[in-house]
Amino acid sequence: MRMIPFSQLPDSLRTEAVRPYYDILKKKQWSLFWKRVVDVFASLFLIGFLSLPMLVIAVAVKVTSKGPVIYKQERVTTYGKHFRIWKFRTMCEDADKIGDLVTVSEDNRITRIGRFLRKYRLDELPQIFHVLSGKMSIVGTRPEVPKYVDAYTPEMMATLLMPAGVTSLASIMFKDEAELLENSQDVDKQYTQVILPQKMEYNLKYISRFGFRRDIYLISKTVVEVFK
Repeated sequence: MRMIPFSQLPDSLRTEAVRPYYDILKKKQWSLFWKRVVDVFASLFLIGFLSLPMLVIAVAVKVTSKGPVIYKQERVTTYGKHFRIWKFRTMCEDADKIGDLVTVSEDNRITRIGRFLRKYRLDELPQIFHVLSGKMSIVGTRPEVPKYVDAYTPEMMATLLMPAGVTSLASIMFKDEAELLENSQDVDKQYTQVILPQKMEYNLKYISRFGFRRDIYLISKTVVEVFK
């Protein structure tokens, strides 16, 4: 990944709040290069290694509930670009139309197989293809829907200097996010005003301390947390 000149950034990122984070990343072009190399080779390996398990999951999703195998939703990645994220469907058909965009642990929209997939993050496996295409990276800020990106502060926009990630420091720290939201009277408000700002603190800290070795550490920590 190569950083584009600051003057060519979208208006929402070309601000004084974002500039310090841009300058940090600009000095780490070599780490960004190796980050992309790892993304390409790791995604190619994982696509080959996980093809059969993903096929089994796809069949299980299809035969246990009505609806498509792959759930697609608009998300935001590098420099504010929009893309359609892929996940194995873990909720009932048209779940977005009958509830909030974030889910709680006892959300009745989640299917039986969906609970298992979410527990071990297996629903995220199709995002390996996004990593290969460059829309995402293995490590980076988890991509939000445009609605929540619109609620970002100017400083939070700095997280869009890098590709969205399959995992992140924030997703590790908030692995029990669904439980945290379970008893909220207004899930959407609780997420945007309480959880999102806290997650973004971790995301901004990741950028300010970005390094190739730190990515390797976060990948390892994610694997440990999943198996725990």
